[in-house]
Amino acid sequence: MNSLLIRNANLSGKCTDALITDGVFAKIAPGLEAPPDVPVIDAGGMILAPAFYNAHTHSAMSVMRSMADDIRLEAWLSDHIWPYEAKLTPDIIRRGVRLAIEEMIRSGTVFFNDMYWFPDITLEVADEMGVRAMIGPCLISNPLASFTRFEELEEAYGRVRDKDRLALAYAPHAVYSTDEALLRDTARRAAADGRFIHVHASETRKEVEDCLAAHGMTPVAWLDKCGLLGPRTILAHCVHLTPDDIRRIHDSGAVAAHNPCSNYKLCSGQFDFRAVYEEGGCRVALGTDGCASNNSLSFFDEMKLAALNAKIRSGDPECGKADDILAIATRGGAEAFGLHAGLIAEGWLGDAILLDPASPQLNPPGHLAANLVYAADTSCVDTVVCAGRVLMHGRRLSGR
Repeated sequence: MNSLLIRNANLSGKCTDALITDGVFAKIAPGLEAPPDVPVIDAGGMILAPAFYNAHTHSAMSVMRSMADDIRLEAWLSDHIWPYEAKLTPDIIRRGVRLAIEEMIRSGTVFFNDMYWFPDITLEVADEMGVRAMIGPCLISNPLASFTRFEELEEAYGRVRDKDRLALAYAPHAVYSTDEALLRDTARRAAADGRFIHVHASETRKEVEDCLAAHGMTPVAWLDKCGLLGPRTILAHCVHLTPDDIRRIHDSGAVAAHNPCSNYKLCSGQFDFRAVYEEGGCRVALGTDGCASNNSLSFFDEMKLAALNAKIRSGDPECGKADDILAIATRGGAEAFGLHAGLIAEGWLGDAILLDPASPQLNPPGHLAANLVYAADTSCVDTVVCAGRVLMHGRRLSGR
C-alpha cells in the first residue's frame, strides 16, 4: 500500500497537513513530519476534498464517443451499439478502458463500477493505472455469456497486484436480456460468495411495460422475486419506479445508481430524487453510464445535472441540494460499494483530490459544495490521490 504526506492543504478553510499511511488517512493536523521514504506534496493552499466514485459505467465504450447520437435507446442499441460491439477486439477494449480511466482521473474520479465485455482487460488496465474498480462481465442469456466468462475473470483477478483496490461483481445486463434461470443463478452465486450484483433496472418506460407484459410485475419487483435485491445490489438508472419499487429498494438496502446525463441524452426519463432519496430514504449513488450515451465521464457534469433534474422533476428549487448531491457523488458512492471512503478524516481510505483555489469556478470561495456542484469543471482538479498513490499532480497523469 502507498503512503504520502500532503502539506499546507486547505481543509474546511483551515491550513493543515494530511498523512496517508498504507493507503489510509493516519493523521490530519498542521505541522506533520514525513516519515522516512514517504513522498511529500506541498499543496500550497489548494483545497483538499474527497474524490468521486462512479457507480455505473461501461468504460471501454469511450471508443464509441459521439458514434451514434440523437436517437432512441432501442434503435441506439440494436442498430448501432450491438453491431459495433460484435466487432470489438481486445486491443480496442484496452484502448477504450485506458482512455476512460484517464478521463475519470482528470475529473477527480478514483473508482468506477464497470459492466462490459472483456472484463479481464478492464481489470488489468485498472490495476496498472492505480484506480479502484468493481468489474463484472456483462451476462446475457445466450451461449456466449455463460458463467464461464466470470470464471475466466476470477483467474485474471488472481494475477492483479493490488486486490484491495479491485473487486469482481456479477453483472446480468437487464431483465429484457436475461432469463429467469440466469437471474436466479446469479442470486444464488452472489449469496454464496458475497459478491455484488450490478444490473440495469427500470431505465425506460418500454422496459417496464415489457416486463409487466412478460411477468406481471415491474423490473424491480421481478428482480426481487428472482432473489437479486439486497444491500450488495446496484440498480443502474431506476428512472421509472413505482411506490412499491421504491419500498422494495429501501427495504432490501439496494442502491439506486442515478445517471442523469445518459438519461437525458437518450430521453429515458427523469429520476425522482425526492421520492427515492429525500422521502424514500433509499441509498443513492451517482454514475456516468458509458461514453456512447453521455458522452463524458465528468462527475462535475453529472452532479450539476443531477441537482437540476431533482429540481425540475419535483418542481421545487429546494430539492436536490448541493450538499446532498455532493454526498452521493463522494461518500455515498464509496459506501455503496463497501468502501470506507469519501471523507477526508483519520481512519478513512486515502482517496482525495486537490482543487486549485484560483480557478474562477471556485470563486468567490463561499460554499464549496455549491461551487463544486453548480460551477466547477475538470480544470479545477490539480491532483488526484487513490489509496495514497498519486494518480495526477499538476494536471499531469503519473507516468506521463
